[in-house]
Amino acid sequence: MGLFDWLRRTDPVTIAAAPWQATLAAYPFLAVLTVDEKKRLKSLAEGFLAEKEFSTAGDLVLSDDICLAIAAQGCLPILELGLSAYRDWVGIVVYPDEFVVDRAVMDEAGVVHQYRDVLSGEAWAGGPLLLSWRDVQAAGHGYNVVIHEFAHKLDMLNGEADGLPALHSDLTVDDWERDFFPAWDDFCNQLDAGQPSCLDPYASEAPEEFFAVSSEVFFEQPAQLAAEFPAWYALLRRYYRQDPLARLQHSLR
Repeated sequence: MGLFDWLRRTDPVTIAAAPWQATLAAYPFLAVLTVDEKKRLKSLAEGFLAEKEFSTAGDLVLSDDICLAIAAQGCLPILELGLSAYRDWVGIVVYPDEFVVDRAVMDEAGVVHQYRDVLSGEAWAGGPLLLSWRDVQAAGHGYNVVIHEFAHKLDMLNGEADGLPALHSDLTVDDWERDFFPAWDDFCNQLDAGQPSCLDPYASEAPEEFFAVSSEVFFEQPAQLAAEFPAWYALLRRYYRQDPLARLQHSLR
């Protein structure tokens, strides 16, 4: 029975060894996890798949590969935080490729402007998470739409996305603001000066995008983030309770 046959089940889900190993091998940032971390990630992914409701759009047919790729990547950020960090939403809608979302914005004069956004992913507060399957498969080298959107979900756990996620007992708001805002300001200044960065320029759009883009790079290219923004890397390490750089260095020994 495929994963798509038991969507939104309440009974336990067991991921077979072969497809799980294939999923880990497909993404280098998962392949470097320790044996214990891989076991715990698998357990989280099984719980995640049992709780969430997957659906597709367009002509995309839901498959084991799609569900496993999203679950494995999406559960990496909560490896040390627990599945309850994703407790306030259920749906995941997967599109074959980039998709269009209609927007309407009112300006200061009260005029409503309508436009269309072409997106690879989007997280809705209290609602579903939307992903492009093509972009899910393109993960690597600091780009990861799954981690980006799931980071937004973590950010939304304590209200609107604003770059300040719900903090655990190891961190205070003062801790976060002391290192977050200087890092964001430094990045925006770098961008204005035309200096290269390991972070995509989109991170300058808003604090919540800086957090989400940084999370992508934190897990996929930790050495670059730690070198460019050491205090920010250290804060993310405390928040996620993971050290991807140490993990990567250990795997290369």
